[in-house]
Parts: sequence; C-alpha cells; structure tokens
Amino acid sequence: MTDTTAAPDAATVDPNYKWIALSNTTLGMLIATINSSIVLIALPDIFKGINLNPLEPENTSYLLWMMMGFLVVTAVLVVSFGRLGDMYGRARMYNMGFAIFTVSSIFLAITWFDGTEAAIWLIAWRIVQGVGGAFLMANSSAILTDAFPADQRGLAMGINGVAAIAGSFLGLLIGGVLAPIQWHYIFLVSVPFGVVGTIWAYLKLRDTGVRKKAKMDWWGNVTFAVGLIAILIAITYGIQPYGDSNMGWTNPWVLTGLIGGVIMLAIFVFIETKVESPLFELSLFRNRSFAFGNAANLMASIGRGGLQFILIIWLQGIWLPQHGYDYSRTPLWAGIYMVPMTIGFLLSAPVSGALSDKLGTKWFTTTGMVITAGTFAALIAMPVNFAYPVFAIVMLINGIGMGLFASPNRAEVMNSLPVTSRGSGAGMMTTFQNAAMVLSIGLFFSLMIAGLSAHLPDAMYSGLTTNGLPADQSNALAHLPTVGILFAAFLGYNPIQQLLAGHASGLPQASVDHLTGLDFFPHLISDPFSDGLTAAFTFALICCLLGAVFSLFTGGKKTAPDAQADSTESHESWGEELAAVASEASGEAPAELVGVPDRR
Repeated sequence: MTDTTAAPDAATVDPNYKWIALSNTTLGMLIATINSSIVLIALPDIFKGINLNPLEPENTSYLLWMMMGFLVVTAVLVVSFGRLGDMYGRARMYNMGFAIFTVSSIFLAITWFDGTEAAIWLIAWRIVQGVGGAFLMANSSAILTDAFPADQRGLAMGINGVAAIAGSFLGLLIGGVLAPIQWHYIFLVSVPFGVVGTIWAYLKLRDTGVRKKAKMDWWGNVTFAVGLIAILIAITYGIQPYGDSNMGWTNPWVLTGLIGGVIMLAIFVFIETKVESPLFELSLFRNRSFAFGNAANLMASIGRGGLQFILIIWLQGIWLPQHGYDYSRTPLWAGIYMVPMTIGFLLSAPVSGALSDKLGTKWFTTTGMVITAGTFAALIAMPVNFAYPVFAIVMLINGIGMGLFASPNRAEVMNSLPVTSRGSGAGMMTTFQNAAMVLSIGLFFSLMIAGLSAHLPDAMYSGLTTNGLPADQSNALAHLPTVGILFAAFLGYNPIQQLLAGHASGLPQASVDHLTGLDFFPHLISDPFSDGLTAAFTFALICCLLGAVFSLFTGGKKTAPDAQADSTESHESWGEELAAVASEASGEAPAELVGVPDRR
C-alpha cells in the first residue's frame, strides 16, 4: 500500500520561497559542475603531485576512473535517491547530498600520500562525492518543480542550466590557475561554498510537494545497480587496449559485463512490472511527453556527451601546438578557446526556458537539436588546422542549439510528471543523461581510436624513420596503443616526448628537438585524426537528428494530478513577481534571497 502526505505549501507561507529554492539549487549546481570540470583540467597536476604516470599501461585505469567514476556512480544511484526523496522528503535528501558532497571535498583536499594508494584514495572519495551528487541531482529538479508554477518552470530550469554551463567553464579556468600552484586547492576551493550551501539548505529549504509513503524496491535497486554498473564498467575498459588490439571490446571480461549487464537490466524490467512500489515507474512512459522527452534527452546526451573530450584532444594535441602553445599550457587555453560554446548556452538557455513557458516546448527543443546537428556537420567539414574565427562561430551556434533544447526539454518532462513522482521521474531522467554521457565517451573514444588506428601507425613510422630513428624502434613506437596517444593529448602532454623516452639515444640533438617540438606531432596526426573526427561527429549528428524527431512527439496531455494542481494555482507573471521582490528592497526579501541555501 502507498499513501500520500501533502507537505505545507511554502508558496502560501512565503511567496519568495521559490526564489530561495532556485538560488540554493543554483549554488549547488554551480559547485558540482565546477568540481567536475576542475578535475578534468587538473589531471596532469594531480598525477604529477602523487608521483604517478597515468600513461603507463598499469595506471590507465586510474586515469579513467578519475574521469568517469563520478558519472558512473550518479547514473546508478540517482533514481534510488529520487525515490527516497519522494518517500522521505526531497529537501531532506537534497540537504544530505550537499553535506556528503562537502565532506568528500574535504577528504579529497587533505590527500597526504602518493603513488597508487593516493590514486585509489582520490577515486574512492570521488565516488563518495558522486553519492552526494546523486542526492543533489535527483532532488533539485523536483524541488524546483514543487516550488515554481508550471508557467515558470522553464525559466527556473534555464537559470539552473546556466549555472551548470557557467560552472563547467569556471572550473576549467579555476583549475588552470590553481592546479599549477598546488593541486589540493582544486578540491579545497569548493569547501566553504559547500558548508554555506549545506547550512543554508538545512535552514531554508522545505518540502512543498506531496510525499509518498512506500516500501523501497530492494530487488529492483540491486538488479538495476548491478546491470548498469556492469555495462558502464565494461564501456570504461572497452576503450583500453587488450592483447594485440587497440581496444578491449573483444576482452572476455568486457563482453561478460556488457551481456551480463543487459540480462540484469532485463530482469530489472520484469521485476518492476511485478512489485507494488517499483523503482522505475514504467507507467510514466505511457505519458507521451515523458517518454519522448527522455528519448530526446538520451539522444542529445549521447550526441554531445563526448564532444568536450574530443574538442580538448583536438585543441590540446593538435591545434594549440601548431599555433605555438607549449603542451604544458594547452589545458588552460583549450578551456579558454571553447568559451564561445559557453556564451551561446548562457544566451539561449534562460531565454528559451522563459519563452517555452509561454509558447510551448516542442519547437524550441526540435529547433535546438537541428541547430546542434548542423554544427556537427560544420565540424566535419572544417579542416583540422582551422581558422579560429570560424571555429568560434560554430561553437557559439552549438551552444545556442544546446541551450534551446536543454531547458524546455527538462521543463516538458518535469511538467508531465504527477506530483507524487517528481523525485523518481527526475532521477530517471538524470540516470539516462549520465549513463548516456559515459556511453558517449566510450563510443566517441572508440570511433576516434578506430579512425586513428587505420593510418596513424604508417604515418608515425614514416615520420620517425625520416628523422633518423632506427626502423625497429620506429616500428615498435608506431604500433603502441593509440589510446595512449589520445590520453597524452588529452592531458596536455607531448605524446612524442613520452614515446621517445629511452629511445632517442644516438639521435642528433636537432632531430630530437624537431621530433619533440610543437610541429612534428600535430602535423603527423592531422590526417589520421580527421578520419576519427569524421566518424565521431557523424555519429553525433545522427543522434541529434533523432533527438529532434523525438522532440516532435512531445506535448501530450498533462497527468491528471498535476493538471489539477496547476489549474488551482493563480500566479502573477515572472516580471511582476521580480518587481514585487525588488520593491521590498528595504524589507526582508533581499535577506531571504541571500541568506538561504539552494542546491541543484
């Protein structure tokens, strides 16, 4: 049996509560995304700081788990934590997530040892941080949906999305500045904000929706977690070399993980049709907006999930060195040169969110996906050594397309949910999104490796022998795993300098300088890299077009409970409400807005 308990309506107690909820969840989203991207940009300094070479074969898994562990954990746990929010209170679960996230940041910052022990310690606490992130992601959208009326949720989601993309960019800049000084600072920087956010959320956030009492679906939790973890771990190890192959997709353990994971998820679906209080409310997929909105979001996440990694490799490994940037400086400058994409998102996300509240979401999401697909076509047509103004314009338009899609899509899905299912529904959406990100990274890397492997060995052998390296050494280096070269470029290392270590004795110094300089490798890899880019971006283009098609099918009727709830609400316009808040500048409103913790 399940029953529902209505929580007090904060809007009737405090008309400014929704802005408190928005500001706190936005602070949380900002910190979470800063923390995510700050790690990406600081990986070279982290591994140098713990005296571990991530490019050695035995250390590759540490690098992958440092990058992807957070995503894997949040993808697995976010639905369960959304259900806990529906059962025990979204604000309470959200606040717990903020506290876990902050504590894990402290333990990451105080890492005092090095070597493999330090790597395992960092990965373990990143996973704990992912647990906190799962609580936050599962319940923040539900908190906003409870706090805002239906005709303003797109705006709220848009502002939250702006915080996310701004955090991703700020993380790159902050990490680029702090990591060379002391890598511990990149984790320490979020601690004071986490403490403030945790206390603020505890004091000010409260449940304004309907709480549903139900039993936890333990068998569903176990089968879902085992199945999804098996698939995501298999993808992570599938892009690592196995035997004589550049990738590990033929590794029996990888195949076992993929096949076994699919079987476990099939069992999970069967269980969900039989239990009284399922983890995945499969009945929600009967709602057209929820089903096709999630399908569109899944395609969008797969299409753009690996984009940042590919662009970083493109800029750090090829374009920036070709234009005179030392490899040690390329991580920071890669982030700076991708700013136009951030600007495009910042411009379009809040506007599309606000307009979609009034005009509907379908054409914003569809147009956004078509525009994004067009930018992938432009990237395919672009030469590897591009003119930056053209690249900047394409990145700007790409950001605009993503912004047009993101806020209206999330608002459409959340508005389609019954009041009692917003936590689990938001968790399901985030699960699809985060799992798609991991899948996208695996697919993009696999396509890039396949493209590079076809021509890079011959190009490298020819280039090395031409510059005086003996044929046997050139052949050995040319057939080293391609993934190592990709990771070196991603980390801002000089790949040839790494490969030549111990092999350059006897070469004239002029040849060594040329081979390890800024010209040799970028020109060597340009043509093979172009093949990989074409494969990866063609796949992304197809995914975005499918996302556009799915978006066309959204816009069904609201679920009865939500329709009834929204029909009873009377709301002034967003402009009127902001004016009302501003008019109280001499009163308590600003203190309320500033003094409340908010988290997404």
